[in-house]
Amino acid sequence: MAVSLADVKKFCTENSVKMADFLMIDLNGRWRHLTMPIDRFTEDTMKNGVGFDGSNYGFAPVEKSDMVFIPDLTTARLDPFAEIPTLSMIGDVYAIDVPDNRRFDQDPRNVAFHAEEYLRSTGIADTLIIGPEFEFHVFDHVSYAVHGHYSKFKVDTAQAEWNTGQETDNLGYNIPLKGGYHITPPHDILSGFRSRVAMLMEKQGIAVKYHHHEVGGPGQAEIEVELGAMREMADKTMLTKYILKNAAIAEGKTVTFMPKPIYGEAGNGLHVHMHMFKDGKPLFYDPEGYSQLSQTALYFIGGILKHVRALCGFTNPSTNSYKRLVPGYEAPVTIGYATSNRSSVIRIPGYAKTPEQKRFELRSPDGTCNPYYAYSAILMAGIDGIKKQIDPQKEKYGPYDFNLYNLSKKEQAKIKFLPQSLDEALNALESDHGFLTETGVFPKRLIEIWIENKRKETARYKQLPHPVEFQMYFDL
Repeated sequence: MAVSLADVKKFCTENSVKMADFLMIDLNGRWRHLTMPIDRFTEDTMKNGVGFDGSNYGFAPVEKSDMVFIPDLTTARLDPFAEIPTLSMIGDVYAIDVPDNRRFDQDPRNVAFHAEEYLRSTGIADTLIIGPEFEFHVFDHVSYAVHGHYSKFKVDTAQAEWNTGQETDNLGYNIPLKGGYHITPPHDILSGFRSRVAMLMEKQGIAVKYHHHEVGGPGQAEIEVELGAMREMADKTMLTKYILKNAAIAEGKTVTFMPKPIYGEAGNGLHVHMHMFKDGKPLFYDPEGYSQLSQTALYFIGGILKHVRALCGFTNPSTNSYKRLVPGYEAPVTIGYATSNRSSVIRIPGYAKTPEQKRFELRSPDGTCNPYYAYSAILMAGIDGIKKQIDPQKEKYGPYDFNLYNLSKKEQAKIKFLPQSLDEALNALESDHGFLTETGVFPKRLIEIWIENKRKETARYKQLPHPVEFQMYFDL
């Protein structure tokens, strides 16, 4: 939008803006914010930034936690949910230094900035274009509790098949188990909500391709957006989640991007479509290549598949992630590539046939990721594949143009698998992260902190008694 503070001030005057809101992303991928009267937003803010406690963001120890953020004026937009007219913008984190502050190397936006810089420095391409697919659940109710003596969770939505026997307020159009894909109203009670969200997204500069009900009967939905440059799409990923969650709350509903909120139903992924350009020309197309992919594209795929187990440490960073990556659904479990095959971790869309459209998607990521880290890690793995000429066919990653879920045990033994737990993914990241630290794109200390924090999450998860354990073992 704006490129100077004068532009911002003019816009604020014309639109009666009263407050300036600044959004910063923490280590785990949650937005935090700070708000000030618009008159306090001055040239000094842009030069010296606004101080905050970095330890509460997961970035710094308490004894050295002073940091500042400086707003990125190009991200300025009106917040559609603010009661008082508010201009919102994303802030970049800076570490305190003498004589001048410096961009904080662990700041997620900074990592994405340096990943794009690294791509340009290689001469391979100047832009990675990506398009995430947002899958999520919309519920009417959620409750959960975790105590030493008591734990539970409950979600509910009127359209779920478990409500077919409801004696009151039941109109009978409940969606069967795994029966929601592209289903129409009156079964699809969320169609209007998705359209309203899509219009909000469009007004915020996020171009929507389409939306629809997803496979999961109890309120699962998908919104797919047009592709854009990697860091820009990381910003838009955060903004999309913000819009969806706040729009749902405004309508008395709630949204979750949890990969597997309901046992036995389809889970939520964050499939990432990608292709690369140099000087405006697409690099992933070759009419003579496998599925019309160029050798550059195949090397990029080779790099991703070579490092995909380590990538899961960033693209699937929750214990819940691995309840989605199980056989029997459309989520991948094996490491390979193929055309039009939704059981493959890398799928090449058969309908994308022109040079400008030719791309592939990575199907393993989910919405619990920090998008700046996840998208940057994918890019770094792909660059490594191109630099080292990792041929996915020679590495025996496929192409697997058959259903990977129906393999015999003998055939399964020939194929490599994605991690089955967060611990497995962290082990892979611990032993395979050299491709991430090239030219300091991912600081080594960031990877250490990330693994350390995630180990604490897995330890807590493993130590807590689970209701199903009472069901299976209480009477033994």
